[in-house]
Amino acid sequence: MVLALYWLFPQVMGGREPPPLWRFLTFTQNIALTPGTAFSHAWSLCIEEQFYLVLPAALMLGAALKRHRRALAWSLIGVLTLAAVVWRDHLWRLYGTQDPSLGYYPHLYYGSLARLDEFLPGVAIALMKHGHADLWAALMRRARTLLAIGVAASLGMLTLMLHGYYIDDYGYGHAMSSWGYSALAWSFGLMVLAVLPPQGPMACVQVPGANALARWSYALYLTHKPIAFALVKPLAAIGLMRASGWTVPVIAAACLLGGWLLYRWVELPFLALRDRWIPSQFAEAPRATTADPRSPQHA
Repeated sequence: MVLALYWLFPQVMGGREPPPLWRFLTFTQNIALTPGTAFSHAWSLCIEEQFYLVLPAALMLGAALKRHRRALAWSLIGVLTLAAVVWRDHLWRLYGTQDPSLGYYPHLYYGSLARLDEFLPGVAIALMKHGHADLWAALMRRARTLLAIGVAASLGMLTLMLHGYYIDDYGYGHAMSSWGYSALAWSFGLMVLAVLPPQGPMACVQVPGANALARWSYALYLTHKPIAFALVKPLAAIGLMRASGWTVPVIAAACLLGGWLLYRWVELPFLALRDRWIPSQFAEAPRATTADPRSPQHA
């Protein structure tokens, strides 16, 4: 639906023409993408879909191997991460200190090979949980340590990104452009790992509204940019753009409303159709109950 609106009303949705429709339908819109085009933020969705095509093939290959599958998986995660760092280092040397729209954005920021490794921390967590039961159990008993490491790593990387990612009158920083993308992803992976222990300090923390935002997040991502773009001129006409204290909350509220409407009236009905036509292969886990000592297994 959002793609159709961009295609039919590009001036309203983004102010510029979007790339050709086939680029979106084939999830290749991010390749050599020119910054500033309408619906440009779909680049990350393209990389996600490309990863979801590659991952099953890699899993099928791993399943076909009889021995050393886990060692090969860890080796592949390490090699792919290192390869991405080397590739970004190469791209930075070509484009890092030039006009970012000429090379940095199309090749490094939007580039598939430069960004696919950021999915690997999630793969590593899944591999630990399902392939290393003893290690996983030991980690789950160290929730506070994991949380301290995750917070320190995330805050450290965010600080480095804030001060070393883009440098005025210079360009994009070398360190943050080469290994920084990977390190930031792994620091967030540590945070994910830190909140998974069922008895950990984060297990009972509930952030009001977080559940709803998580469910609306995809719709919010699709709609936030065109909604903000469409509101700039009307807000300026009534003087709210000059009153900077009102601009952010008004646009944020409108984006929340737009995301909720898309989720409620488009995403939910299609999810219902998906569940009806393609039932999930994951059965709901039965609720644990106290065993009856008179049951046959206790006889």
